[in-house]
Amino acid sequence: MKALLAALVRAVTGVRVGVIDGRPGERSRIYFANHSSHLDALVFWAALPEPWRERLRPAAAADYWGKTRLRRWVSEKVLNAVLIERLAPSRERDPLAGLMAVLNAGGDILIFPEGTRQPDGVMRDFKPGLFHLIRRMPEVDLVPVYLENLCRILPKGEFLPLPLMGAVRLGQVVPGLKEGEAKEVFLQRMRLAVGELGGNG
Repeated sequence: MKALLAALVRAVTGVRVGVIDGRPGERSRIYFANHSSHLDALVFWAALPEPWRERLRPAAAADYWGKTRLRRWVSEKVLNAVLIERLAPSRERDPLAGLMAVLNAGGDILIFPEGTRQPDGVMRDFKPGLFHLIRRMPEVDLVPVYLENLCRILPKGEFLPLPLMGAVRLGQVVPGLKEGEAKEVFLQRMRLAVGELGGNG
């Protein structure tokens, strides 16, 4: 079922992977990407080779992916997503705990550091979640991802995707948090790594 859905998503969106960096390494990976469409996590998952898909658990907004039965089914049964509470997070709950558990278990995660999708496709500044995550998990690999054209394939307010071509561009592993590197400098460096994949460096 998952393989069939992945093939269907690739066919509908025309998505293609720009770079495949060999096989998944022994180290867990944090894929971090620009965010412009509700299709982003699903398309990234579908574009990966099957062994990579089995390792991946995307971070997904609980207020969106838990809203309907279909979205819950996709997020839980297909994407195996880690649902993140954005609207009213508990002060007693560590928002990174679920993602760290995946990484500690040897899995990979996908996050969108902008925090919310940008329907115009223009990448905004990264929020500090990625910084706090890599500071606590310095042994994992950081892999930038650029998702191209997905905001046009499923524009805001539309239900059915348009027949346009999308692309997933995977970058090489980038250095993690450097000694003494300030949060703002790190986040700008990560944003630049994503932007360069899209020709916006």
